[in-house]
Amino acid sequence: MLKSNKFQALHKAIIFRVLIAILDDVYLSRNLYFKGGTCASMLGFLDRFSVDLDFDIKNKSEISKVGQVLEGIFAQLDLEIKDQSHNTIQYFLKYQAPQQSRNTLKIDAVDEPYANNHYQKVLLPDINRYAICQTKESMFANKLVALTDRYKKNQSIAGRDLYDIHHYLISGYDFNLKLIAERTEKKAKVYLQELISFIEDKITQTIINQDLNFLLEYKKFNAIRKTLKQETIALLKDRIDDLN
Repeated sequence: MLKSNKFQALHKAIIFRVLIAILDDVYLSRNLYFKGGTCASMLGFLDRFSVDLDFDIKNKSEISKVGQVLEGIFAQLDLEIKDQSHNTIQYFLKYQAPQQSRNTLKIDAVDEPYANNHYQKVLLPDINRYAICQTKESMFANKLVALTDRYKKNQSIAGRDLYDIHHYLISGYDFNLKLIAERTEKKAKVYLQELISFIEDKITQTIINQDLNFLLEYKKFNAIRKTLKQETIALLKDRIDDLN
């Protein structure tokens, strides 16, 4: 379930409208594979709010038509394209909202997904629709790499990446070893050791606080924020031992 508070309700409704429209379209439902934080939250893999919609495109050759069909849906839903990429599928959609409230939804679709991503058709109970989604193991592997990959690409760090890794670890989820190797060109054990060093060196309390205070319920945020970094490091060390 995609949890939200009263300040996030409108954004959640917009997410649902767009996602339902996509899944009700025969062409898009077969060519866009759902993934990311919103997907994980709707499937019960995560316990936090997520604000974006992320997909993989089945075939790169479909990118032009995917964009055309998506833009038709945006028009039908009265969503303004505030900005977009001309190289790939990425839209920033603006909707009417009260002042000082979130009023933009970002949609991304990767046109060259990794070969070792795995998918399955599952029911999204929140909207009573079936979708082809990344498996839990693929989501976990991608999240493990996302923390360092985001920094390599644009020198940014998302506290939510650390939280998600921690949540997947304490939930006992497995991760796709081949996908980690494909993305990093390293064995999972070697990469996880590097990830621990990255967390120790780069993650600050400020990063954790700024990124998570909007996405988590206050009690949950307050309970975890001061120990999140060290707990994640300890849990990653345990997983490395399991790989021996």
